[in-house]
Amino acid sequence: MKRIVILGAGTAGTMMANHLRSELKKEEWEIDIIDEREKHYYQPGYLFLPFDMYEPEDIVKTIQEFIPKGVRLLQDKIELIDGANNLVKMRNGDQLHYEILIIATGARIAPEEIEGMKGSEWQKSVFDFYTFEGALALRNKLREWEGGKLVVHITEMPIKCPVAPLEFSFLADSYFKHKNMRDKVEITYVTPLSGAFTKPKATEALDHLMVDKNIKIETDFAIAEVDNENKKIIDYGGKEVPFDLLVTVPTNKGDDLIERSGLGDDLNFIPTNKATLQSQAFKNVFVIGDASNIPASKAGSVAHFEAEILTENILRFINNEPLKEEFDGHANCFIETGNGKALLIDFNYTHEPVEGTFPFPGVGPLRLLKESRMNHMGKLAFRWIYWNVLLKGTHIPFVSANMTEAGKHFN
Repeated sequence: MKRIVILGAGTAGTMMANHLRSELKKEEWEIDIIDEREKHYYQPGYLFLPFDMYEPEDIVKTIQEFIPKGVRLLQDKIELIDGANNLVKMRNGDQLHYEILIIATGARIAPEEIEGMKGSEWQKSVFDFYTFEGALALRNKLREWEGGKLVVHITEMPIKCPVAPLEFSFLADSYFKHKNMRDKVEITYVTPLSGAFTKPKATEALDHLMVDKNIKIETDFAIAEVDNENKKIIDYGGKEVPFDLLVTVPTNKGDDLIERSGLGDDLNFIPTNKATLQSQAFKNVFVIGDASNIPASKAGSVAHFEAEILTENILRFINNEPLKEEFDGHANCFIETGNGKALLIDFNYTHEPVEGTFPFPGVGPLRLLKESRMNHMGKLAFRWIYWNVLLKGTHIPFVSANMTEAGKHFN
């Protein structure tokens, strides 16, 4: 019996388990998926939790309920990946031999990378919202906060869901308006980028929204430290931004397992072929989702598109066929803009977000790079799709794994 081992039962790993179990013969292939956690979190929900738009139970389920029949779930700590000998070594001393390894260990925040970030004000006046615990603590803080200087900050790129800090700023504007205290809150968005987003066309639209919502923006800010005593963040050039409440996106890194195994770059992301999703170190190792270093967004939609292409490439690998170099970095993301509206962006490695319609050319019903109530409803509907369709490896009709140019307005 041959074995595929999947490391990580988050979004990407769970989708791959479901895809592969339906494609491979049970009498020929065992599939193991390993994750030390028991709970599966709907990570896009972290954005809504601080603003009381979701309850905690809306975004937490058990990992087990999404693992398909015929896939063995091992809930234990992984110590090491020994790629040279095709082994996964467990903390308890067990070893698993594999023919194919899929690494889906994701990314984590590392506030300890910045001096003072995880200091005396952590979860008092300095918060993250990229973890369940951080988002919940921030919700409790916002319920009682009486106003002042709110700073929304990105440490460095890449980060999971690059638009989430922008969305947080827009939702904060809407949240404080509804609490009749927007005049008591000064919102500043601080980014290491030269604009609001990584793509020029989207940045133009998003910068306009920042102005409309009276959100200040501080660009090209390379943070050196968080000064907890004086409540300010300081960059390497000496610039200072004071805060009463700092909502930061810390450095994002790959799992510590990747560092222990010697498989990652400086941030523990794994060098990966951006078109095939095959590890650059070992031909029988594939990487999906946030764990790789490919220049695509670290977002759930990307993992979904990757999973469809990676499934075919693993089948090709098993049959000794050439891998398809087909993944184009396709991502589409709803951007909450507050007041019950959202933008939708659709892009890939070579095409930046542009105007147009999605998913049907000329019909929509969703509009690209345009604020609408429909886009907001699409964002909220995605949670049901995530739990009931995406994780189960079900193909979404009319949504291609590769970006289509039809219905889009390219200059």
